[in-house]
Amino acid sequence: MGGTQPEVVAHPVADQVDDAVIYLKGHANVAPDSQVNLRALRRKIDRRLMPCMFCCYVLQFLDKVMLNYAAVMGIKKDLGLVGNDFTNVATWFFIAYLITEVPNVYCLQKAPPAKWLGGNVFLWGVAAAASAGAQGYPTLLVARIFLGIFEATVGPSLMLISSQYYTRSEQAPRFTIWYMGLGIAQIIGGIISFGFQHVHHASLEGWRIMFLVLGLVTAFIGVLTFFFIPDTPMKAPWLSENEKVALLQHVSENQTGVWSTALNLKQIWEAIADIQLWLLTVTTILISVSSGVVTTYSSTLIAGFGFSGPISALLNTPSGVIGIFFTLLVGFGIRKTSNRWAWIVLCTIPGIIGGGLLSFLPQSNKAGVLIGIYLVNAIVATLPIIYQWTMANCAGHTKRAFASALVAGSFSVGNIIGPQTFQTHDAPGYQPAKIAVLATQAAAAVLSVMLLLYYKWQNSYRDQTKGRVDESRANETRWAGLTDKQNPSFRYVY
Repeated sequence: MGGTQPEVVAHPVADQVDDAVIYLKGHANVAPDSQVNLRALRRKIDRRLMPCMFCCYVLQFLDKVMLNYAAVMGIKKDLGLVGNDFTNVATWFFIAYLITEVPNVYCLQKAPPAKWLGGNVFLWGVAAAASAGAQGYPTLLVARIFLGIFEATVGPSLMLISSQYYTRSEQAPRFTIWYMGLGIAQIIGGIISFGFQHVHHASLEGWRIMFLVLGLVTAFIGVLTFFFIPDTPMKAPWLSENEKVALLQHVSENQTGVWSTALNLKQIWEAIADIQLWLLTVTTILISVSSGVVTTYSSTLIAGFGFSGPISALLNTPSGVIGIFFTLLVGFGIRKTSNRWAWIVLCTIPGIIGGGLLSFLPQSNKAGVLIGIYLVNAIVATLPIIYQWTMANCAGHTKRAFASALVAGSFSVGNIIGPQTFQTHDAPGYQPAKIAVLATQAAAAVLSVMLLLYYKWQNSYRDQTKGRVDESRANETRWAGLTDKQNPSFRYVY
């Protein structure tokens, strides 16, 4: 990973120069990367970044899934929710999440992603705690809308932070580490719900105390994130000058840049017209339909078997185990073998089987339907693949910020559709929702193969029209601020 120092810049527009270029120019006399142990450097960065990023993702899913558990803790009765009120509360969270991704593109371009993330984590903690004070459908709806607004930045921010510190092959296991928080949150959430359902003779209902406690914990993690994750690698106080230079030279092979505050509207238009982004977007929507079902209604489905609220919460914890297993499998599998498309297909297979069990087994077959609910959770492991794929194949800081917001927004679209497949007139079996899970996961597998074919075609076309990648030319374009479409040395990973 060491070697000669590459050229720093290749004719970027003056007001669009990546901050890494300025830093490298000012530290041209610093020792080259061959004198820094990159493996030790990665471990140092992991120790500093991963705990905060992991906690943020645990809490963002935990704060969402708490509504799932509150459903079996009496929130519907306590707040007088009738008809589709509960479904609408879940849906409006993601509508707010989706709408907020539009200003997020601008904010992530102008504000360092770590600062923007920390501030929003604090505010969503406040919104989560405020949910404890809901007195009916309107107040719960308002609290959940604000929660959606502040949570919208978590995915894009974590994607951008990860891409600043790691190469494309290194990003996959790191995305896995923080995304694994989703499965951990499912397990913790079930245990927390079980515990709070045994709180009696208190002045507040168990679900209110649960929202309040988790909200305060989230706000505290937000403060830590704001102050402990640096704005950029160049501003990390725990890295020496040699380590910063070595890191920047190392990640320059991504050809995606590190940080620039210049908003390039041409890159946004390029992203809008980019076929790969729309394939990634639709794939994310299809996958997220199942995620929306898991997030909002898995406890309700389990409770439909006649289990009590506390037992329903505990029976939901194996879903997290399945999610963790597949997330680890694909994250480290990609690091070893690449083939992102194949890992997506692999995860959809148990998801399709689970959807089939849910759809076609009679409700009386509790064991079979429970296994179906658990297997569907394998599909959640595909989302970090798509997040990492997006960051790996989109170059140019504005385009990457837009792409991260677009994919995160498409996640919310799927989560809007998912809960809406649960209609009160379909209870208790919710057959249309279960069939939707089966169909969307099968379609996601097909689209991942289409992405493979698209990337292979693009790389082949570039080899034919622009020639094979010239390493000397590639060195010149590493910090040029070019998008993947503009950069003749860029090749897509799949």
